[in-house]
Amino acid sequence: MKIKEPKPFTFEAGERAVLLLHGYTGHTADVRMLGRFLEKKGYTCHAPIYRGHGKPPEELIDATPEQWWDDVKDAYNHLKELGYTEIAVAGLSLGGVLGLKLAYSEKIKGVIPMCAPMFFDNETQLTRGLKTFAKEYKQLEGKNNDTIEEEVTSLMDESASMFDQLGKLITTVKKNVDTIYTPTFVVQAKKDEMINTKSASYIYENVESDTKDIKWYEESGHVITLDKEKELLHEDIYDFLEELDWEK
Repeated sequence: MKIKEPKPFTFEAGERAVLLLHGYTGHTADVRMLGRFLEKKGYTCHAPIYRGHGKPPEELIDATPEQWWDDVKDAYNHLKELGYTEIAVAGLSLGGVLGLKLAYSEKIKGVIPMCAPMFFDNETQLTRGLKTFAKEYKQLEGKNNDTIEEEVTSLMDESASMFDQLGKLITTVKKNVDTIYTPTFVVQAKKDEMINTKSASYIYENVESDTKDIKWYEESGHVITLDKEKELLHEDIYDFLEELDWEK
């Protein structure tokens, strides 16, 4: 079965722009509904796809967190090249980590980390996400269970270097959270099965912005942008964006 590859998107609306960043093993579907919602509210939205994502899992583990960071910087510059000078960032999971890195690396209007990990647990958390993704992808390809088991085992054995680099990225961002002075809205799902939820409190307590808030969503899991409370999340993000000090 041929699997259709997802694409980046740009929804142009008003002069205020929001960069939307997907999660690890995910792609633009993670943030498309949020993008459409904000577009209707007058915000331009752009979402990239990091290298290796939206493709077979073998391509994912061949990519590096440094490349993903470059992809985020390119997406930010893409919005600037389109003429947008005021840009906020909202990121899910890995996208939240990269969004926080952007917040202390560039001048942005606001940052919204959603279920973003600050404590890297290679054994029980993100590795499990890769394993689940790989199995589901190979099932869609129509492979039998024995083949899937063999290929996934091999994949996990070969992913050690990527996870080592990913752990270093998360640790670096964690160490620099206290250099963020950008308005911050920390979003965390209470039923998050993928990351250590203490991450949310760590981000909230350590960002130096005078304008910061945190909200826990009681009925949502890790991919909060697609879960039960997504409409509430959309409205809360919109309210946060409306309170920022936009020039236009």
